[in-house]
Amino acid sequence: MTEERKRRGPVLIELEQGAAPASPAEAPPVPEPDSATPEGRAMQTVATLAARPRSRLARAFWWLLSLLLGVIVSVAAWDFATGLMARLPALGWAVTGLFAAVLLVLVLIALREAAAFSRLRRIDRVQQMADAALAGGDLAAARRVLDRLEALYRGRADTRWGRERLAERAGEQMDADGLLGLAEAELLAPLDLAARREVEAAARQVAAITALVPVALADVVGALTANLRMIRRIAEIYGGRSGTLGSLRLLRAVFTHLVATGAVAVGDDLLHSVAGGGLVSRLSRRFGEGVVNGALTARVGVAAIEVCRPLPFRQARRPSVSGILKRALTGLFGQGG
Repeated sequence: MTEERKRRGPVLIELEQGAAPASPAEAPPVPEPDSATPEGRAMQTVATLAARPRSRLARAFWWLLSLLLGVIVSVAAWDFATGLMARLPALGWAVTGLFAAVLLVLVLIALREAAAFSRLRRIDRVQQMADAALAGGDLAAARRVLDRLEALYRGRADTRWGRERLAERAGEQMDADGLLGLAEAELLAPLDLAARREVEAAARQVAAITALVPVALADVVGALTANLRMIRRIAEIYGGRSGTLGSLRLLRAVFTHLVATGAVAVGDDLLHSVAGGGLVSRLSRRFGEGVVNGALTARVGVAAIEVCRPLPFRQARRPSVSGILKRALTGLFGQGG
């Protein structure tokens, strides 16, 4: 019993002579877990939301709910206006005029959205005609593609010089590849440059938001907003000015393509392109997330360029994610790669 009581007593550790007690500041840092590798969670979430398949049942539900709410609001507005006209005719007519003005604005918005979808369909038709002309080597079909491009960009001052140069030199080309390659060089090259700048700006913005705003879901909202604005601007640059619904359609089309091809996943090729000789490993986890989200935004931008560009990349160089990211992040996190 005596030995057990001695073992249960306090344990005294004798320090060596002259040894100072250890300080918490001298403790080694806690190693980061393996999961600290940047994954671009904000862009992964945006891609999941944008490319999520829509259920027919859910689509029917929202369509019927919108129709029902529209009927309820219309009947309530009519009852309100007629009742007000019975009590105060002048005020009732004024409110009726306001309702009519709101209805007119809604009709104009609907017409603008319809025109935006029409422009996007024109881009799609030009792309299909160009693919067919290149696949069959049909010079006559390629000339019809040039006519469509002339009609698409007619009236735009920023394409006047390119259209004039293209009209002067189009007769010199004797095959479809050469003719459409000339259109790329003379007409689309300035538009490609403007589109790349939009992608660089969006990648820079998404990277900065992710790295500098430590608020939950703020990086997701910022990434979604920046990507939507980027896709809309790219569509405007190539002549497919889109409204709100058209921009959402483009966003969904781009992310669906990226998710289907696995291009939104963070693979070794992406980490190598953004590492720049160990850049991500030298940055904090938050800055590393910013760099990866910026790289994924650049991928989305390149895909949006391919979707909105009326001609496929043949003789012109397709924009590279690493090149866009290097120019976008230079000066933001020191060296961008």
